[in-house]
Amino acid sequence: MKKIALVIVAVATLVWPNPSFAHCDGLDGPVVKAAQRALESGELNFVLIWVAQSDEAEIKSLFEKTLAVRQLNAQARELADMYFFETLVRIHRAGEGAPYTGLKPAGRDLGPAIPAADKALETRSLEELLSILTETMTRGVTDRFKEVVAKDNFSSDDIEGGRRYVKAYVEFLDYVETLYDTAGNRGETLHPEP
Repeated sequence: MKKIALVIVAVATLVWPNPSFAHCDGLDGPVVKAAQRALESGELNFVLIWVAQSDEAEIKSLFEKTLAVRQLNAQARELADMYFFETLVRIHRAGEGAPYTGLKPAGRDLGPAIPAADKALETRSLEELLSILTETMTRGVTDRFKEVVAKDNFSSDDIEGGRRYVKAYVEFLDYVETLYDTAGNRGETLHPEP
């Protein structure tokens, strides 16, 4: 099981090389879903788990104001909810060390890995996720390996051919090293604790 977790972390770095690419900023993402649940139930704890303790006071204050404004009418409710979602996601993203670039529309294409990861958590089964990640990693290593091997037939007189080989070689080693390093540190650099 430890190997499986390391493969997941390693491939996650390659599938999601930018930690700001996530679905927590989507209107159908987990942060907004938690906010909707909190607003419907009146239970703030659903959202407090998504922010650092140092941000709790701001979120509590905004939550109380949002609940009050929601009582005015449907238009006020919609506006207050959206402001609450935006603020919550912005603060959550800041806690991850990621920029806030606005709420993203529901239903956007997140690629195969993120939906598979959510499904794995929902179903408590890693089978589909591991298949996606393993195939991605295998394809990445194999393609880069083949590129290096294909360019290894240059003559000593072919400086440009040698440079193409070196470029492919460096890309192959960087890819493998990134996989290994990420697997070794369990991905702590992907998302710092909020």
